[in-house]
Amino acid sequence: MPDHLRTVREFVRTELIGHQAELDVLTDLPLPVYKRFADTGLANWWLPAEYGGLGLSLSETVPIVSELAYGDAGVAFTAFISVLTTSMVTWYGSDELKQQYLTELVGQGGFCATLGSEHAAGSELARITTTVRRDGDSLVLNGQKAFSTNTDFGRFLVVIAKVEGSSDFLAVLVPRDTPGVIIDKRWDVIGLRASGTYQVSLADCRVPAGYALRGNGLRLLEIGLNASRILIATTGLGIARRLRDECMDYAKTKSVKGAPLSANPVFAGKLGQMEMQIEVMTNQCLAAAAEYTAIASRPDAADEWLRQGTLKSALTTKMFCGLTGWQIASVASEMFGGVGYTESSIAGKLMRDMRYVSIVEGGDDVLRDLVFTRYVVPVGKRA
Repeated sequence: MPDHLRTVREFVRTELIGHQAELDVLTDLPLPVYKRFADTGLANWWLPAEYGGLGLSLSETVPIVSELAYGDAGVAFTAFISVLTTSMVTWYGSDELKQQYLTELVGQGGFCATLGSEHAAGSELARITTTVRRDGDSLVLNGQKAFSTNTDFGRFLVVIAKVEGSSDFLAVLVPRDTPGVIIDKRWDVIGLRASGTYQVSLADCRVPAGYALRGNGLRLLEIGLNASRILIATTGLGIARRLRDECMDYAKTKSVKGAPLSANPVFAGKLGQMEMQIEVMTNQCLAAAAEYTAIASRPDAADEWLRQGTLKSALTTKMFCGLTGWQIASVASEMFGGVGYTESSIAGKLMRDMRYVSIVEGGDDVLRDLVFTRYVVPVGKRA
């Protein structure tokens, strides 16, 4: 077992397992547990060594996220979601931006955020109304973003905005302390409560023109979403593994017809089904990560991503793990009976956490439509 994975497992064992009461509540962020995770040296583990990171690939990241999510999905999400932002900066930011902001991110064990979604636009990103305009040597941004994780305590943000008077879009790096970045509210989410998702307004936020990333902002967002979607799917895998183990532990204490539930053939059949589903989820996450890693390791990765955009396996993996994970969570909650529908059981929390896999970064119906239009409709008939 690699040293970094051994470190993660120890962190999960000592800091996450058994700490449901501390993690499944809305409280001030970031939680102290994130500082303790940074102290392990693993924060932002995917960033290249030239910026002080460990340079771990997405293939190496899948086991890390699965282990973190086994302990708490909210902690896992907070820890890895910066990959969406940093991948855009790594491939399409200037050398100066990368050196300053990525190096600082690693050195401080910090976070960053992407501001893409809006209330009116929803998943139709081409309808984004947040604007950016050139004013001398500066860019000025205005608008409101609906859902953005880690924003309030992030070191920097990447904002997707429409160029005023144009059909073009930009992705612009905005330091968190820029005047005009306003946190409207933190959303009261029903799961992943150890993470923080915010509604954010931008009021005449002014940054240097060189803070714009290279390329069309919507395309860059598509590219960044590939890694985070695969890891969101992996979160579902970690939750599913925890549900399986919690069911087994409960079955040792629960008696049915004078025998332990673990000896019941119906229970055994359901756990066998669950194990099969977990195995397929694991293989799918690893396969998608391997495809991503193969492209990311190419010397022309930035250009290849611009050509390719959305990775089909990232879409299908997130959809599959969300749907399959929800089936597992539903079956597991039934196994706990009435206790599974109370706050005293871990099953309810895990079920709430699992639901996010099919919702964030494109709900299942949105991704189905995307798979259809991008990969089912013949090339010559696509809009």
